[in-house]
Order: sequence, then structure tokens, then C-alpha cells
Amino acid sequence: MVRIIPKETKFFDLFEQIAANLTAGARMMEELLREYDNVQVRVEKLKEVEHKGDDFTHAVMTKLNQTFITPFDREDIHRLASSLDDVLDFVNAAAQRLIMYKITNPPSAAIRLAEIIVQQTGELHKAVSELEKNRHILDYCVEINRLDDEADRVTREAIGSLFEHQKDPITLIKHKELFEVLEMATDKAEDAANVLEAIILKSA
Repeated sequence: MVRIIPKETKFFDLFEQIAANLTAGARMMEELLREYDNVQVRVEKLKEVEHKGDDFTHAVMTKLNQTFITPFDREDIHRLASSLDDVLDFVNAAAQRLIMYKITNPPSAAIRLAEIIVQQTGELHKAVSELEKNRHILDYCVEINRLDDEADRVTREAIGSLFEHQKDPITLIKHKELFEVLEMATDKAEDAANVLEAIILKSA
């Protein structure tokens, strides 16, 4: 049957831009924690990436309001854009805490969590890039969920070690919150993977 009004495919391009920007932000965070120089400048650049992500998300919402026939459920478009944006929001929130709490030497667990976020966002980028063709997305989602489990383990062990070895209560509080905000970013990546999985299962 010929479709009188074609589905709007611009959403796929917008989601690819969101995911690419998210991946760039995650890499910036990992490099910041690993190299830990010019912290103020790097945090400001990451904030600019986060603002760019907000603009992309706003573009999706605007397009959603202007489009009659969407490539998949309107609710899922909204949820996917929001969940991808949430990941970058928490990455940026972690970076802001480095300045706010004047952290001079980030703990190794924070670097490991940043590495996991880079891996997750890379998988999200691949999944979103395949969304129009619907290829391999469930495999990417499984890996993102596995990485979230790894992040949970790293966070538990890091916080346990803090309470066991850190004698300064102020440093303990600062590092614990840094771990928790980074771990929340990994949770949000899992949320985005769950949205992608729901989209694929609905279209099966």
C-alpha cells in the first residue's frame, strides 16, 4: 500500500547527532580525569558540549510537535531524546563537582567509571546509528546493560574502600558523591538502552 503521507526520517539524523555529541562529552570527561590538568578550562568546554546536547534535544521535541507521522511511537521518541540527554547531564554534573569541591586528585575508581561511560556511549552511538535499519541494536543494548552492572560493582567497591581507608570525612563525602554521580550517568545509559530495546521489540 502506498503511504500518502511519508514518515519523517529527520529524527534519525537528530538522534545520531545527539549520540555523537554525547560520546564526545564522555570522552572529554575521561580525558579530564585521566590527565587532570587545565581543569577549569576542560570543565567549561564540557559544559558547552552539554549545552549543545540540550539544543539537539530541543530540536527533537520541536520536530516532534511539527510531525504528523513519526518513524516510531511519539512517546518513545520523547523518551529516547530525554534519556540520552540525561546521560550527558550527569557527566556534566560530575565535572562540575570537580570544581565545586576543589578535588585535587581524582580517585582511580572515578577514572574507571568514566571509562565505562565512554564504552556505554560508544555502544549507544552505534545503536542509534543503526536505528533506521534496525540492525544489531539488541546486541548493543545487552553490552550497555553489562557495563552498567560493571559500574555498579566498581561503585560499591570504591565506596566500601572509602569508608575503610579514608580518614578525612570531608574528602570521603566529596569522593562518594563523585562516584555516585558518575554511576548515575551509567544508569541513564542503561535507561536509554531500555528505550531502544522497547522500540525494536515493538517493531518486530
